[in-house]
Amino acid sequence: MRRLLFLGILLLITSCATEKLNLSPLSNTFSSETKSDSENSKSISINITENVNASEITNLISTFPKFTNTAVNDEVSTLKYTLQNYLYAVAAGNNSGKNKTIRNLEKSYKNIQKLRKYLKKDEDEVLNRYLVRLKTNITVIEDSVNGKK
Repeated sequence: MRRLLFLGILLLITSCATEKLNLSPLSNTFSSETKSDSENSKSISINITENVNASEITNLISTFPKFTNTAVNDEVSTLKYTLQNYLYAVAAGNNSGKNKTIRNLEKSYKNIQKLRKYLKKDEDEVLNRYLVRLKTNITVIEDSVNGKK
């Protein structure tokens, strides 16, 4: 009985005395600091944009279909690897790495565009949908990183 009472008091004291971590994906920090409304809304909108588009790219990487043409599949693998490097560079704030992966993305994208003529019509349409979604998400991330709206 004493142990139960002691644990109850200990639980009450520790739950009231400690600051709970703010693990929300919408915040930049792990503490519950308050910011002015203008700072808060600006940082949240940029973080939401980056997180949503980065997660969309990650989903596209993991769900990319396999095609009948092996050359297209090889180039898609290169594109997926480069996209992962791009996301790592953006997350780390590595501008030179980000710019290098952008060039590699453009090169891989052009190679895929050349190889599309060897695909069946339905495979070409699926590939086109994936490429458009990737390009759109990268553009939004680039705009938010560069401070554009």
